[in-house]
Amino acid sequence: MITSRVAHGAAERLARWRSAPALHPHGVLCTGTLTVAARADTGWGVPWLDRPGSYRVTVRWSRALGLPRGLPDGLGLAVRVEEADGPGSTLDLLFTSSRPGRFGRHLPLPRLGALAGPYSTLLSYRVGERERVLAAFPVHRPGARRDGVRPTLWQELALRPVRFDLRAAAPDEPWRTFAALSLEGVRTAPASRTVSYDPYAHNLTGLHPTGRLRRLRDAAYTGSRHGRTGDDRDE
Repeated sequence: MITSRVAHGAAERLARWRSAPALHPHGVLCTGTLTVAARADTGWGVPWLDRPGSYRVTVRWSRALGLPRGLPDGLGLAVRVEEADGPGSTLDLLFTSSRPGRFGRHLPLPRLGALAGPYSTLLSYRVGERERVLAAFPVHRPGARRDGVRPTLWQELALRPVRFDLRAAAPDEPWRTFAALSLEGVRTAPASRTVSYDPYAHNLTGLHPTGRLRRLRDAAYTGSRHGRTGDDRDE
């Protein structure tokens, strides 16, 4: 596939040039908790979503292109849920800064502030019997500034946990919350010790990304690995 070969080559060259992943080269690792609450309305048809539970998470926040902080960039929020379906199981969810509307949720939106707006999976997930987009909406504390000037992720985490509502929606549905995400601790994430998130390898029964554009994504990430390491080992 021509587009896959182009994506592989471009990612490989960029990774070799910067000696870091081609996309999301540097980030911040956060520890926290994801809580799935008991539902009072109709369930999702997914065992993990339809039972209450609390899980430890490792979250990586990063800038997609690694542009200087004074410039807007696509922002990534990668969430790893530990033991989501029992010991040894892992769920990875990848969110990108976007808009909440029916079409905007499928397009990356460069922005300056980590907490200035929602993040979405861009591509659809199979959630039970339907395809839905997943999203993470920042929860702003009461009294937070409403003039568009938001504190940075680091400033917020230095004072209190940073919270997100995780929601899902099909094109003909309103957003419905399925979990709460709380980020509590933070540390830098150098490229040499970054966590590798893969939503295709780490998903759950009834909750997994659709196959659209998987080949293109895999080609770009393989090219990135090859550019950094000279082989095809996982990052």
